[in-house]
Amino acid sequence: MISKEDANTLKSLSAEEGLRFLSGKFSEGIVFSTSLGQEDQVITNMIFKNQLRIKVFTLDTGRLFYEHYDLLSKNNSRYKTKIEVYFPDPSDVEKYVNEKGINAFYHSVENRKECCFIRKVKPLNRALENAKVWITGLRSEQSENRENMPIIEWDEERKLFKYNPLINWNYQNVLDYLDENNVQELSLHKKGFISVGCQPCTRAIEEGENPRAGRWWWESSQKECGLHTH
Repeated sequence: MISKEDANTLKSLSAEEGLRFLSGKFSEGIVFSTSLGQEDQVITNMIFKNQLRIKVFTLDTGRLFYEHYDLLSKNNSRYKTKIEVYFPDPSDVEKYVNEKGINAFYHSVENRKECCFIRKVKPLNRALENAKVWITGLRSEQSENRENMPIIEWDEERKLFKYNPLINWNYQNVLDYLDENNVQELSLHKKGFISVGCQPCTRAIEEGENPRAGRWWWESSQKECGLHTH
């Protein structure tokens, strides 16, 4: 359990200090979900270089870029670990594709959200079973939905605490950390792909566009897949 005092402590600590604090408080039950994006590479490096007792996992939706797999392999090699991978239920994917089509997510917001639920949300919920603290790489400036997210919050639906150590970082903070610590990242970032999701649902952004503009670009929604909404 994270007390109000613990929460206040986390608010006063740096991201790396906060991760160390939680790792010292819990002997198990702390998990970090990485999508292998720039923010998540920052947290991955903080966890492994400090040898923290935090389980790191990722979701393979079955529609990722090749570059995701390449970086996952590089991470495992650099940190001498095996980041756990969770996959969607094959029967869910088969039913969706056979009933609606392989690219049905382009046809409606409802279809897209259903695809995200099958390929991302359900595997995430399975990965979070028995977890006490879920660490994310969210930042407040990424989208309107994330502007007011706190650094630590209670997720009532999943019955766990959600810790967002980078919530107050700006994008330059992320780039500086990656550069100063020589952290590897997706090669796609150098090609205009800032926020990277599944391959058919992500495009490079133009100069001046919001980083999330490249996600589900054919929609005018809040650009969320359901992982971080209630």
